[in-house]
Parts: sequence; structure tokens; C-alpha cells
Amino acid sequence: MGIKLYKPTSPGRRGGSGFDFKELTTSKPEKSLLRPLKKSGGRNNTGRMTMRRRGGGHKRHYRLIDFKRRKDGIPAKVATIEYDPNRTCRICLLHYADGEKRYILAPLGIQVGMTLMNGETAEPTLGNCKQLKDIPVGLQIHNVELTPGRGGQIVRAAGGVAQLQAKDGDHAVVLLPSGAIMKIHLKCRATIGQIGNIENNLIVIGKAGRNRWLGKRPKVRGSAMNPVAHPMGGGEGRSAGGRHPVSPWGVPAKGGKTRKKKKNSDRRILRHRKKGKHQR
Repeated sequence: MGIKLYKPTSPGRRGGSGFDFKELTTSKPEKSLLRPLKKSGGRNNTGRMTMRRRGGGHKRHYRLIDFKRRKDGIPAKVATIEYDPNRTCRICLLHYADGEKRYILAPLGIQVGMTLMNGETAEPTLGNCKQLKDIPVGLQIHNVELTPGRGGQIVRAAGGVAQLQAKDGDHAVVLLPSGAIMKIHLKCRATIGQIGNIENNLIVIGKAGRNRWLGKRPKVRGSAMNPVAHPMGGGEGRSAGGRHPVSPWGVPAKGGKTRKKKKNSDRRILRHRKKGKHQR
């Protein structure tokens, strides 16, 4: 896997970069694992816009990903490594010995032909999925469950990696990519290794149109709007807004807490994420 730099054949190409996709082994996904994906355009079921700056973008199919990894004791062979337009990491197709096919998130270093396994009998090696109680302390993990049986919910983005630091009673102590330390039940499952495509954050979009392909519409500053459209709009010439930054509905945009308390996850956090990293 590598990053290719585009030649400046136009102003939009200058400075932009993309993937060379050399790690992919096929361009055709498994049809039985595809589902239609309808776009909302930021509208809810009544047609009202509840999320701004969404719309357009290329058509996509959703790939069914096996986040639970509950097929225990049956070896699976890595058949292909594929691109998934719905996530930042790559996915790989597993062919189980009983004939079933499933997609999983592709770990860093996975190769076609490797054999993976889930459950207690699986070795604690790259790509295998086990309960936290069966994973040795110190190993890197991803696709971590928060509730046993629900499937992996955290550490699923490209380059994501957590570390199993300790086991205390019925819980494991896990260091998350944000720097937070969380307490997770030992019956929860995790996949061993780091998520692949670690260079995803180095990609330079290069032009506005490329964001439109992703379904992201432009963001307009409030101070550039008319007074009827935004509390900070209007004024003769360019103005600073005349008040502290607010949303279109008058809610302070800076300094106020925006994160709602999550009872189930907050009580598990032993150390919050480091200051200056992912801080809001």
C-alpha cells in the first residue's frame, strides 16, 4: 500500500494525492454480501433537514461486515482484500471451511491465503478474534466489543489500534487510540492486530469537487450570510459578527460542552483522553 502524488495537470490536481491500491486483490465485491444503501441527504423520515452539508456523492453498495466474529472453531481462509467505499480501512473476504463467506476489517499485514480462526481454540495471532480473557496482556487489538455479543463498536477506523494493558477481576484495562483508558468486560471480544491502511490520514483531498464525490456539501461561514439566515450575518463590509460565535439557532459554538453524557461508556473510563488530542 502506498500514496501516489498527482501531476499538476490542473489547479485541482496540484497538491492532491490518492492511494495506489496495490494491496487490493480484486475490484469486484462478493454479490451475496452487498446491500443497497439509500441516501438521506441529511433529511429525517418527515423530510426535514436535520443534518446540514450532506447530499450528492457517488452511489455505493453497503458491504455486510462481520463485526461479531462468532463463528467459532471453523478455520477461514483469506480470499481477497478489497476496497470499501463506506469506511476508511480495507476489508477482506473470508471463506470458511463450511462454505460460508464473510467480510471482516482487514488488519495491517494480512495476506491472501492466511488462515484465521475465532473463539477459545484460536491462537492469539494476527486477525484472530478471541475474548479479552483469552488474549495475552500487552497485545494490540482492534474491533473491540463494549457489550458481550453486540459486536465490535470501537477501534474500527483505518490505522486504529488499542492495547490490552491489564486484567482486573471481571474486566480488562484497554488503552484506546485517543489516549483514554477504558475498563471492558473480559467476555467482550476483540480482534488481534492493528487496522490496516494506516496512511489514510496523509491523503490530501486537493479540491472541493473531491469532497462532493464523498457526499459532503460546502460549509458557509455565518458571518458571510445575511442577518435573516444567521445571527452573525450582515454588517457593512466584512465584520467580525459582533458577538461570540454561535450556531444559526443562537447556541454558543465555542467553549460550551457539546458531548452528552453516556452512562454506559462514561462509567467505564478510568482516564479520559489526553488534553489537546481529540478535545472538543
